[in-house]
Amino acid sequence: MPYSTGTLLDGKVAVVTGGGTGIGRAISTLFASEGARVVVNYSRSKQEAEDTAAEIQSKGGAAIAVQADISRQPDADALMNAAASRFGRLDYLINNAGWSKRVPHEKFEELTDEIWDRVFAINLRGAFYCVRAAAPLLKKQSGSAIVNIASVAALLGQGSSMAYAASKGGMVTLTKSLARALAPAVRVNAVLPGFVRTRFADWPQSAFDEAEKITPLRRLATVEDVAQATLFFAAHALGTTGETLVIDGGATTLGPSTSEFAPPKI
Repeated sequence: MPYSTGTLLDGKVAVVTGGGTGIGRAISTLFASEGARVVVNYSRSKQEAEDTAAEIQSKGGAAIAVQADISRQPDADALMNAAASRFGRLDYLINNAGWSKRVPHEKFEELTDEIWDRVFAINLRGAFYCVRAAAPLLKKQSGSAIVNIASVAALLGQGSSMAYAASKGGMVTLTKSLARALAPAVRVNAVLPGFVRTRFADWPQSAFDEAEKITPLRRLATVEDVAQATLFFAAHALGTTGETLVIDGGATTLGPSTSEFAPPKI
């Protein structure tokens, strides 16, 4: 169905890092459906990013796919410059790009320097690089916002690896620091998804199935749920900054709904 006009984000511009797959794709398409012009960033998933941009365009929206390795400051700068050059402004930065490799927390010897460095370079340093590049553009627009996609791993100390959990904990702290530094011009908040059925970290299907059985709502959060929470922070929560919102079917707040199964390591 073609997008309608005159919607919530009409005339706004959003950069979505990692915007061609999983949660990022859902955010890109939702923002576009609400009238935003979207820069779909990718590092390696070129085809998926171009397909996402093409889908948006086919429904009457405006989008471009832009390659950038956000773990490098020059690439982050180029990404924001591409948004300004093509669309003339920037209203929203969605720091969604992330990477992880599953390593059991107790297997210290398997958590190599290479894994640590890549996780933090993309998940945390890359988010900061994007903010540093985007801030001058965001400050020019009333109502501008940054939304960081973190994880409940930040609260639970669980996750695909100890490095991943630590990086997302850092992102939550970074969110608060940025909210202070950029107020009152730019709002900064974070969405913390739980287990979501995507290809991220190559979780087996059985892990999702088991997690769903013990989730209080008996359903895992979906990519669409996370996208709606992101839209809330970007466009609706005009009086909110430095906050986090957990999207996980109640698992973090309420705990597992039965003792029959062990809690999932999200």
